[in-house]
Amino acid sequence: MWLYEKKLEYPVKIKNPNPALAKAIISQLGGPDGELGAATRYLQQRYSMPSSKVKGILTDIGTEELAHIEMISAILYQLTRNLSICDIKKSGFDTYFVDHTTGVYPQAASGVPFSTATLQVTGDALADLYEDLAAEQKARLSYDNILRLIDDPDVRDPIIFLREREIVHFQRFGDALRITQDGLNSKNFYAFNPSFDTHCNPPEAMPIGAAACPQTAEEVVVVPPCGCGAPSEPAPCVKTPEQPSSPNGCGCGCAQPHPMGSCKFPFAQQPAPYAKRNKRGGCGCG
Repeated sequence: MWLYEKKLEYPVKIKNPNPALAKAIISQLGGPDGELGAATRYLQQRYSMPSSKVKGILTDIGTEELAHIEMISAILYQLTRNLSICDIKKSGFDTYFVDHTTGVYPQAASGVPFSTATLQVTGDALADLYEDLAAEQKARLSYDNILRLIDDPDVRDPIIFLREREIVHFQRFGDALRITQDGLNSKNFYAFNPSFDTHCNPPEAMPIGAAACPQTAEEVVVVPPCGCGAPSEPAPCVKTPEQPSSPNGCGCGCAQPHPMGSCKFPFAQQPAPYAKRNKRGGCGCG
């Protein structure tokens, strides 16, 4: 839930309309590296982050990007208010005017409408955080290019503020990346996806619907013939006293080994920050 405060994060007070400049700045609303895409990206990626601290960083930055959407929209509104038809024609704003009059529509400077096709949510913490770092640098570059076009101090002032915040966001995403990597194997950060790979879902290839079930917390995980999420009619299996069936019916105790064999992903080798949450009884899948 968000609490809305009826003021801009940084004041926008533009005295002189300039529709030509608005056509350039609008890219930071709905362009490929704009604020609308940034807010959407971070607020959706946060669900896959492996720690509450990293989730919090993405929530903070994504929320601030919502404030930046409001700032950019205010800049566009003030640059295009009280225009005459002559102003619109002379500035080249007529192509935008035909579709949107002087409404604030999210698009790139090229006229391409906003699309989530310009962003990604992979469900992999490292992949998403590296994308976020790159996104902040590209946004900073866009603001640099916009500042090269601006002479009006009333417009430059809020744009400079927004550029500075992109640099701060880049630094915070760097912190988030380090926090995430601290919980991974430093010899191979990519061997384990803490957002998905648990000892119920080891990174080795498994059939769709199969789940890994540990014999003990320290032993190698063995893929059972009837994993959690498998079809409603699991393959029959023989239970043994040494391997009792799990309470949720995953078939942990099946004496028959899965054709895939051992997944060779010892629970003990999982990174400490992420192993704890996966240490459940039985299959741990329910």
